[in-house]
Amino acid sequence: MRVLLVEDQVSLLKALRQGLEEEGFAVDTAADGEEADAKAHNTEYDVIVLDIMLPKVDGLTLLKRWRESGMATHVLMLTARGTTDDKVAGLDSGADDYLTKPFELDELLARIRALIRRRHHVKTPVLKSHDLTIDTAARHVERSGQRLHLTPREYALLEFLAFHKGKVVTRTMIWEHLYDEYDENTSNVVDVYIRYLRNKVDKGFDPPLILTKWGEGYLLRSDESLERAKAGG
Repeated sequence: MRVLLVEDQVSLLKALRQGLEEEGFAVDTAADGEEADAKAHNTEYDVIVLDIMLPKVDGLTLLKRWRESGMATHVLMLTARGTTDDKVAGLDSGADDYLTKPFELDELLARIRALIRRRHHVKTPVLKSHDLTIDTAARHVERSGQRLHLTPREYALLEFLAFHKGKVVTRTMIWEHLYDEYDENTSNVVDVYIRYLRNKVDKGFDPPLILTKWGEGYLLRSDESLERAKAGG
C-alpha cells in the first residue's frame, strides 16, 4: 500500500521511511506543507502520515484544506504535543487517528494497517478466499493450512488483490498503490510479480485463485465466484 509520510525532521523521516518500506509499504515523502499538498493532490494514497508542526503550511491548516476540497484519504496525525486540546483540534480538522511522539514503530504500523482496513471497509485483520488465509496484522499467509513465505513485495501485491477480492484490478492500479516515487522499475514488473505470486499461492493447489482477465487486469477469486464455478461444472 502507498503511504505519504510528511515530516520535517530529516532523521525521523528517514527512519520512518525505512521502517515502512521494510514492511512492504511504498513510501513517498514530503518535508514541508507545500510539498505535501502538491503530492496529496497528484497521487491517490492509501494513508497520509502527517506531522502537525511543518514549515510553510502547518499540518492542521493543510488537513482542513484537504477536507474542504473533498479529499477522503485517511490521515494519521503525528505531533509532539499530546494534550487533549491538541488531539481534539487534530480530530476536528479531519484526522482519522492521532499519534503522539515519541512512539514505537510497531504502533505506527498497526495504526496504518487499521486505517487501510477501514478504507476497504474490512473489520477483521484476517482476509480469506477459499482455503487462503491472510493475517494482515501478523503478515502471515497460509493456504490449506500450509505457510506461504512471501517477500514484502509479493505480500503487498497479494494483500492488495485480497482487499479487492472478486474485483478486477488493473496494472495501473497495482503500480500506483505498490510502487513509490523513487521506484525505477517499469510497469511490466507487475506481471513479473503476479507470476512469482502464482508460483507460491496457486502452484500445487486447486483451484487457482489468482486469475487474469485479459485486457483488463487481475483478480483474486471470491468465494461466491468459486461456488458459481462449481455449480456451473
